[in-house]
Amino acid sequence: MDFLESRVNFLTDEINHHNYKYYVLDEPTVPDSEYDKLFHELKNIELEHPSYARPDSPTQRVGGQVKDGFKEVKHNTPMLSLNNSFPHSVDNDLKKLTDDENEIFCCEPKLDGLACSLVYVNGILTNAATRGDGEVGEDILANVKTIKNVPLKLYNTVPEILEVRGEIVMPKAKFEAYNEKQRELGKPALKNPRNGAAGSVRQLDPAVTASRPLAFYAYGIVKSGDGASINKSHYEGLRYLHSLRFEISSFVRQVKGPKQVKEYIDAIEKRRDAIPYEIDGVVVKIDSVDRQEELGYVMRAPNWAFSYKYPATEELTTLEAVDYQVGRTGAICPVARLRPVDIGGVTVSNATLHNEGEIRRLGLMIGDQVSVRRAQEVIPQVCSVNLSARPDDAQPIIFPTTCPACNSPLEKPEDEAVWRCTGGLICDAQRIEGLIHFVSRKAMNIGGVGEKLVAALFDKRLIETFADLFTLAPQDLMPLDGMALKSAEKTIKSISDAKVTTLPRFLFALGIRGVGEGSSRDLANHFKTLDAIMNATHDELVEAPDIGPITASSIRAFFSNEGNTQVVQRLLDAGVTWEPITEITDSGIKGQSFVVTGSFSIVPRKDIEAAIRNAGGNVLGSVSAKTHVLIVGEKAGSKLEKARKLVNAGIPILIFNEKDGIDFLSSNAVEI
Repeated sequence: MDFLESRVNFLTDEINHHNYKYYVLDEPTVPDSEYDKLFHELKNIELEHPSYARPDSPTQRVGGQVKDGFKEVKHNTPMLSLNNSFPHSVDNDLKKLTDDENEIFCCEPKLDGLACSLVYVNGILTNAATRGDGEVGEDILANVKTIKNVPLKLYNTVPEILEVRGEIVMPKAKFEAYNEKQRELGKPALKNPRNGAAGSVRQLDPAVTASRPLAFYAYGIVKSGDGASINKSHYEGLRYLHSLRFEISSFVRQVKGPKQVKEYIDAIEKRRDAIPYEIDGVVVKIDSVDRQEELGYVMRAPNWAFSYKYPATEELTTLEAVDYQVGRTGAICPVARLRPVDIGGVTVSNATLHNEGEIRRLGLMIGDQVSVRRAQEVIPQVCSVNLSARPDDAQPIIFPTTCPACNSPLEKPEDEAVWRCTGGLICDAQRIEGLIHFVSRKAMNIGGVGEKLVAALFDKRLIETFADLFTLAPQDLMPLDGMALKSAEKTIKSISDAKVTTLPRFLFALGIRGVGEGSSRDLANHFKTLDAIMNATHDELVEAPDIGPITASSIRAFFSNEGNTQVVQRLLDAGVTWEPITEITDSGIKGQSFVVTGSFSIVPRKDIEAAIRNAGGNVLGSVSAKTHVLIVGEKAGSKLEKARKLVNAGIPILIFNEKDGIDFLSSNAVEI
């Protein structure tokens, strides 16, 4: 047996093993980038030496097996995969599709979730299946019915049999919110949005699926039951699905010629972090259905499409050590120190491990080969451990029992997942983190005072509490490195200017555990004054919007502490002040929900949002069916597109440009 044949045998066995772990056990062992390298190496060898290809080669199948626990479903039309394209091959891949510079393509983000087929008979959802091995999938109808944006009935005129294909995903923001809640409850978090979506759909109990924040995005139609094509182009097909109230990616575009395809690929990569769901590339398709039929298929993929792959957001590296950081509320956060690895063009050497429970769930040991994920602007995190590669000298991770900063004992309430330092005010780490939070942009917004200056001031014991900041003079700062008279005077002016603030900002700046920006605003609007909040009982606090029993207890504990109330009084004595919050009169927009997006030239966006809140309106971060009014400036982006889609679907949303939006607010007695 020569080297190439031996290599084919190794790659075939290795990839089949990874397929089994991923598709059957839902336990991925390597990142996509590593899998792709192995797969393409095998495929290229087989193309050069076809006789070496084994009957069980993964290149001859779409991948995956139906696992026990779900009924098998045979696809009437196979669910095929797409050939992959990369930066070095995209020009040649486009030439394979067409030589026509005027060819119309349909381009769309490649969603990173679970492929799914939905079958409607006389407009009623009757079947739902995973891709499986492409020929046979898993029956997931009961679970799919729990996904809120999947139509259970189609009300327009539709063919007797209609098959819709798409991707089940877990939107990034909802994934993060779900995991945060799981950690607060001391329960296991999901590894990443893709695994979260796939694992949620494969639950034997539909109630578990229903509890997960899933969404279905349609990306194609299979021919109707009589074999006829419904539309002349792929893009028209997507618009047709949209008319049936399926959710379609708002980033789908028709483009002309290879040049515009590459421009689209570049544009989506630049906006990748802003897209609300995980993507790992772009799907490029010949738009004409007639041309698609003309080009046909070969082996496991269509000849009229390919999937362009972006650089990986997940890579393998080695866990070299674990350090422990102390947060402003005393939370102990373990941090993985990694052998530096390039992930999507960024060198990563640290990653969060969240808490002790996450370390135990992963089964981590020092020296392990780990999969590290970096997505959006979030801190890199360790997703999984390659147990098969564990070295003989791997060392267990011993979680500390005392604070790494002040040596105080750690404690963890039964209903929480996080260990906390009991040192309180004697813990320098907590005090520094609290001071950094106090001066931050979303809190007191003290310009020119950042982490380094706070640490230097604390080290010299020039500040120890929030109130100490307002006692500083220029001569106190001048001995510090890089601080001359002019810069010292400028810093003191910034501190003085920050005395005029708002009650919500002041509450947020205090760093009360569980009180974020939103709950600070809710408390201020509900109680109107600081005294009312400080003296409120537990029962009175939970009557405020979105204030639960745990947060109410934190607020009571904070203001029951004499040291805290003394600091608050010193801040007020130093001149920290804000405009009184008056009773909200009926302004005409009270109770209505607004989204304000884009760049504004007449009035700053934050001032418009503040005026809406002061008049009793709600300001939301995203457009949904609950939105009443959208005010858009320049470069409004996807929120405007989504609002228009909802309007077309019959949802009554008022859409205004900046000038008309301001006029609308003024006409409803809103002061801007």
